[in-house]
Formats: sequence, C-alpha cells, structure tokens
Amino acid sequence: MSSAIIAIVGRPNVGKSTLFNRILGIREAIVHNLPGVTRDRKYADAEWAGRRFTIIDTGGFVPKSEDVFDRAIREQAQIAIEEADAVVFVVDAVTGVTPLDQEIADILRRSKKPIFLTVNKVDSAKREVDVHEFHELGLGEPISISALAGRLVGDFLDAITSGIKAETEEVTAGDVLKLAIIGAPNVGKSSLVNALLGKKRQVVTDIPGTTRDPVDSILKHNGKEILLVDTAGLKKKRRVKESVEFYSALRTIRSIERCDVALVLFDAKRGLDSQDQHIVETAMENRKATLIAVNKWDLVEKETNTAKSYELFIKDQLGVHSHIPITFISALTKQRIFKLMDRALEVHADQCRKIETSTLNDVLLPEIEHYPPKSSSPKEIKIKYITQIQTRPPVIAFFCNEPTLLQESYKRFLTNKLREHFGFAGVPLTLTFKRK
Repeated sequence: MSSAIIAIVGRPNVGKSTLFNRILGIREAIVHNLPGVTRDRKYADAEWAGRRFTIIDTGGFVPKSEDVFDRAIREQAQIAIEEADAVVFVVDAVTGVTPLDQEIADILRRSKKPIFLTVNKVDSAKREVDVHEFHELGLGEPISISALAGRLVGDFLDAITSGIKAETEEVTAGDVLKLAIIGAPNVGKSSLVNALLGKKRQVVTDIPGTTRDPVDSILKHNGKEILLVDTAGLKKKRRVKESVEFYSALRTIRSIERCDVALVLFDAKRGLDSQDQHIVETAMENRKATLIAVNKWDLVEKETNTAKSYELFIKDQLGVHSHIPITFISALTKQRIFKLMDRALEVHADQCRKIETSTLNDVLLPEIEHYPPKSSSPKEIKIKYITQIQTRPPVIAFFCNEPTLLQESYKRFLTNKLREHFGFAGVPLTLTFKRK
C-alpha cells in the first residue's frame, strides 16, 4: 500500500505534468505548452526502490489571480498541499526565478511541510550553473532534473522517497480490527459511526464535507474491539464546490492505507454512480478486504424482491468485484448495522486464513485437469503444484512449466474457482505463477 502522499506544485508551464508522467512511466496527464491545461488534480500510485507513494499532479498555481480557472486550480493545489506529506516545488531553469515563484515559495514555507525544490529543464551539465539562483527562494538545496529527458530523475526520486519505509511482504496482525468507513460525501459515514457507538461522536448535517478531520473510535462488538476510522470531508470553509470530490478521494486513500477492512457506504436513494465504483476499485487495488453497505434503506419504497433486485444490479455494475458482500442498512434506525460488523469480522478472518497446501491441490488440480489451460503456442501448459505463500491479503502460487503462456482469462477462471471452493468474499486474491 502507499505510505506517503507527495504533491507536485508550481506555476504554469514549468513541466509538472511531464514530471508526473516520468515518475509513472506513462503519459497519464495531458502535457501541453499552454498554461492551465491541468485543471484538476490527478493522482496515482507510484513506486521507487520498493518504496510506494501516491503522487499528485496539480494545475499551474497562480496565487493572486482572480481568473475563475486560476482560482479553482489554486484552491485544489492548496488542498493537495494540505493533504501531502511532502511537496515537490517545480521551477524552470530556462526562465529563472520569477515573482510568481517567490509568491509560491512564501506559501510553501508557511505550510511547514518538507519541500523539495526541483529545478526542471536542466537538460545538460552546462545548465547546472542556472540552478544556483534558486537558492534565493530559501527552500534549501535545489534538485536539478530534466523531466522530459529523464536526466537525474533517479537521484530526484531517491531524495523524495528517502523518508518512506520500503514495503515488506510480511504483515503483522493486530488484536484490533481497523475498519475504514469510506464513501462519497454525504452518504452517512458519520451517522453510521454515531449509530454504532450509541452516542453523537460526529457532527452530522446535510452539507457534504461536514466532517473536518478523521476521528478514530473504538467499538466493542461481541467481545471484540473494532477501530472505526471515519473519513473526513473538507478541512476549511472556502469555495469548495469543485473540490469536494477530489478532497474526499484523498481522504479515502488515507483511510484505506490505515485499515484492515474497507467498508464502502452507498446511498440507497442516490443509487450507484461512477464515484462509488471508483471508491470500491481503489480499495481493491490497494489489496484491502472490502464490504459494501447500502445506507438509508429505510427511505426506499420496497416490494417483494426490491433488495434482491438492487443487489443483483450492484453486482452487475461491480463486474470483477461482484464477490464483495452487500448489506442493506439504515444508520438512522440502526437496521442491520451490527450484522454489518459481524460481516466485517468475517471478511477480516477470511483474509487472514491460510489454506493447507494439500487441500488446495486436492480441490483445484481436478478442476484444472477437467478444464486445462489453453496455449497459443505448441507447448502444452501443465500446472503441477499449488500453495498459499501469504495472507492479508492471500497470495496463491501456481507452479507450472510455462507460466508466461497462461492467458488472463484462465487466471480469472482460477480466481473464480478459488472463491467457489474457499469463499474469500470481499477479499482481494493475488495469483502468482512460477516455473516448476
């Protein structure tokens, strides 16, 4: 999982999106020499030397402009700075220090975040002399790079990830289940926390973004402790209409990083939308056990098969994630909210489960023999041995003679068979294929 959030900021047209793309190794953001092309924040998971982090690309920061687009870009860049663990401040070696750079530097100093002053467009050793003038910004030693050519980007990544611990395979299990309650703004996250705790722990209104900081609470349920991680809305009152969704996404990432199980809350009246689906995908991509709760079920007019039809609709929309358990609840009336906690404990137990090697082979090898993998080459693919090599989340290793020839469709078949025989509802499964 990601262990840090790093924001890229700077005035327009200094190469922020080019650097973002260089870090990811793909053309993820739009790169153009017109200022203001990147208006919304883009964020993605990245990795360098075993250190994982979330990188945020922001639009061109213009502190005092009254242009409507500049105001929106500035607002969201400030949110990115607030949420980031560190900030990469990109400046341009060709144009040198500008008054706009000075203004942004003043803002960044006040943020009290670690700042990496990054001088872009240093395309050769001859341009290194241009780097020294950026000392006047008072943000420490400048780092010279060329994002377009890739020059010294490795040294730059070494510097910005130096404070991030390298990820290890081993995961230690705690006594307390950490349950993150995530979802789009105003779906009832704080109401659910209050209902579970039996007291008003959070301020609840109809205004999206009422919760200003994540608040952790301990719930004792059937003799077990569950740490409820409530996700925050916006920290400060400002012009936030265009920023609510992005800010919510950042806080969702934060909560997912910290949790054992992600509880994704939907609004029954609003229905399932693309933001809800993206939140589910984010939890699964971060390899977190996940369950879904459809809140405000008391407000839905029901017929005989309303719940069943709604559940089938959600599963159809979720596609490959249709295995995630779904519970219909009402935080207001407390309908099925404690059953939801039982399910969270079950999902967590599932992701911690270790299946015996003999059991895996006894169950899956006959399935493989009945439906063997097809090969696009003359070589026959034979899977000989299966074992589980990790829990939380489970990693299953398949040993075969030609692992590179296995098709994605057959990998999905094996995943489905694992779920069919061993459950793992809501648990992300990783299948790895090794040469025997």
